[in-house]
Parts: sequence; C-alpha cells; structure tokens
Amino acid sequence: MTELNNTSEPNKTSELAFRWDLLAKYRLIEILVLWEGRLTSRALMQAFGIGRQQASKHINAYKTDVSSENLIYDKQLKGYLPAPNFQPQVTIGDINEYLQLISFRQDLFSSIHSLDLSQANTVTIQPLIRNIDPAYVRPIIQAAKDKKRVEIQYTSLTQPQPRDRMIAPHTLVFNGYRWHVRAYCEESHLFKDFLLSRMTDISEITLDATLTEQDDSNWNTHVDIIITPDLRLSSEQQAIIQKDFAMQNGQLKISTRAALVTYYLQLLRIDKKTHHSNPKAQQIVLANREELAPWILSD
Repeated sequence: MTELNNTSEPNKTSELAFRWDLLAKYRLIEILVLWEGRLTSRALMQAFGIGRQQASKHINAYKTDVSSENLIYDKQLKGYLPAPNFQPQVTIGDINEYLQLISFRQDLFSSIHSLDLSQANTVTIQPLIRNIDPAYVRPIIQAAKDKKRVEIQYTSLTQPQPRDRMIAPHTLVFNGYRWHVRAYCEESHLFKDFLLSRMTDISEITLDATLTEQDDSNWNTHVDIIITPDLRLSSEQQAIIQKDFAMQNGQLKISTRAALVTYYLQLLRIDKKTHHSNPKAQQIVLANREELAPWILSD
C-alpha cells in the first residue's frame, strides 16, 4: 500500500527555491502519476501549451531536482508509473489536489503558489483527510474515463465485512466532507454513491459499462433548492440572515443535480425531516421540501 505524506506542507516546496511556473509543472507531474497511475509528455503539453521536447525536459528535471525514485518509465505503456515507494515531495498526496486539478485546471497552477501569505492573518479549517489510498482510486478514475465496469471490494456500516461489487463509475464528487464516486451498482441495479475511503482492495477493470452517466436519471435531473430564513425569527433577524446569504427577494436559490440534493442539505446543516426546535440554531429552512422529497435520501 502506498504510504501517503499527510503533512500540511509539501516536503520540498519550502526547501527548494523553484520558480512558480516550474513548481507548477512539478506539482502536475506528481498529482497525475500518483492518482491516474500514468504520466505522459502529452499531459504537460496540454496543460501548459508546450512542445513534446520541452515536456520531456520538465519530467527529467523533476527526476533531477525533486526525486529520482518516484517515477518508473514503462516502455509498453509509453509513460511513467508511480514507484512502489512513491513519496510526494512538492504536493501533499491528498486526493483533494487531484480533484481540484480537474475542477480548476488553471487556478490550481496559478502564480498564487509563489506568494508568501504567512502574514495575512487568516486561518482556514479544512475538512479532515479521509484514508484514501491512491492505488485503490486509480482504477476507478480510469474506468470512469473509459466507460468501463470495475470490480471493487467495499465495506459499509450495514455490511462491515468487505464484499465484492461490480460498478460502472462515471463521476467523482466531493460533498463538502468526503469524496465518493457516483456509479451504477450491478448488485442493486441502481446508480449509487460509493465512498472512496471504504474501498479495501485494488479494483479490477473489466468489460465496457452497459449503463453510463447518460442513463443516470437523478444525475441528469436538475432542480432548485430554495432556502429562506426561518420565519420564526423576527423580521430584523430574518433581514440579517438574508444579508448573510446574499438572498434575493428573501430567498436563496441553489441550482444543482437531483442526486446531490441531500449533500447540499447536509452542508447547510438543514434537517432532512423537520425544523430545528430552536430557530436561532438553524436560522435557515428549506422552502420547497415537498418538491425535493423524491431526491432527499432517507437515513
């Protein structure tokens, strides 16, 4: 199993005075090889608009400047694989880095990495890092890209013993606290969410998926979550809440996928079944609960 470096800072960012643009390339190299399991010159060419020769030069520079042991070249795959003893040096080794790369490609490697903000007097509380092994996630990512089925070993609170499941993954999702994969489960014949931290063995990619993202009706149904201040608050208190959430005409409308409704309610700390007994504790309520009822998951 790959041992991750869970320190709050990358190992060598503070030790080596890399230019920000070079550091961005080194970080991309580490993130892709760690989580996708294969790195090619094309990935750097596409990300930074450079030629193949320049991309190969940056990969070789990474091996010289950062780590000569992290990358192993595979002639058959024509790309670099992560070494069995891979250790992140200019990244943290957290799956959030990979998912941020997908969502915010340009922002992740912007010049902000070169700024010293240590005197900004700001503190950010990050979600706790779940135990997610890159070796377990790589086949999931590859299967989702290629629209393949993948056999996973999975545990849950209702079934604590590891069990084999055949799934067809299509999207990785962060719900504000945990990462999961949206996939079709052949056992339950439903599209479901599987927590990445509860996969217990390296998955095996098999045949083409019979059902894909286009067949996931809850994923492809778009709905509005309408939030308002709790009407039990005074008008003055409601005005404060409206300002807090930048509400328009007394409400906040959140457009999302039906499959994600429950996660938004959890993130907003809105009870799925009833109002909090103390209006000052919750402050906001779900105004269109009945409309969203089909997509609010039961416990």
